[in-house]
Amino acid sequence: MMPSGPRKARVRRRKGEAAGFTLLELLVVVAIIGVLTGFVAPRYFSQVSKSEINTAKAQIDALGKALDQYRLDTGNYPSAELGLNALLVRPPSVPGWNGPYLRKQVPLDPWGKPYVYRVPGEKGVDFDLLSYGKDGQPGGSGEAADIMNR
Repeated sequence: MMPSGPRKARVRRRKGEAAGFTLLELLVVVAIIGVLTGFVAPRYFSQVSKSEINTAKAQIDALGKALDQYRLDTGNYPSAELGLNALLVRPPSVPGWNGPYLRKQVPLDPWGKPYVYRVPGEKGVDFDLLSYGKDGQPGGSGEAADIMNR
């Protein structure tokens, strides 16, 4: 007697034959995943680097505003020796300090390195606040470019 209906669609297997995927089917799936990864990964990683650069710009802007508030209260920007920690801890012999000027510790840049603070700044500005980018070295381009407050 022949099976009918939904049972007819089932393939009969011999005793002891295991159900599963063939090696060819698995290789095709791995190749498809590889092709998709090749298209998606570069776009994803370029977005990550853009977000790190934007984060550094935002942090530099926030630190610059805190430095401006410090100057309004004390009459000067913190010296290079005091550095950015003067935004958190009252320096000795600084009249008018009304901080802390940051809610949290001075952040590291998105690549885990401290921001560079120079006072007076180059090119006639009051201070320079910068990150050397992903490579941590002055100069560079792309992800390794310096990010500055000016």
